[in-house]
Amino acid sequence: MSDLRITEAFLYMDYLCFRALCCKGPPPARPEYDLVCIGLTGSGKTSLLSKLCSESPENVVSTTGFSIKAVPFQNAILNVKELGGADNIRKYWSRYYQGSQGVIFVLDSASSEDDLEAARNELHSALQHPQLCTLPFLILANHQDKPAARSVQEIKKYFELEPLARGKRWILQPCSLDDVDALKDSFSQLINLLEEKDHDAVRM
Repeated sequence: MSDLRITEAFLYMDYLCFRALCCKGPPPARPEYDLVCIGLTGSGKTSLLSKLCSESPENVVSTTGFSIKAVPFQNAILNVKELGGADNIRKYWSRYYQGSQGVIFVLDSASSEDDLEAARNELHSALQHPQLCTLPFLILANHQDKPAARSVQEIKKYFELEPLARGKRWILQPCSLDDVDALKDSFSQLINLLEEKDHDAVRM
């Protein structure tokens, strides 16, 4: 091979390297979804969201009104509006539902019977609310690390999820602060439901 051919080959390789490094362009923007997070006080909403954001547990303060966190994932960013779960706040939840694309409902699987009944009533109300009833739901049975925690099957039966949520898009998952990988996997499943809903909207 002549010196000229060799030089041309090297120049072409340099050009390809330059394109790969410099002409790739910025990565595509991750889609963002606006979610509402509800559940009774003490269910662990704030702690779970803070864990996903890698925030120090010492700085976690229970939400009394509402707060917003941007929770980053590899394939999406979830803008989560967390609503306080006290008795005097829950009656105002519906004022903050507008614009939501999905729902996170957190319950304390180790709570008292009275609190579990209250959580069931609130979940039933949310599943049937006109602004939420068509949205994907992620239902987290939190505090699975506690001895008194009820299993997912017990929660599903007690909350009557099969008949009530038939035809809806929902996921019921166990979780605790001790297992962040399982928590992230639950949110990944929710993101899949959100993406499916986006694709359905495009097809329509």
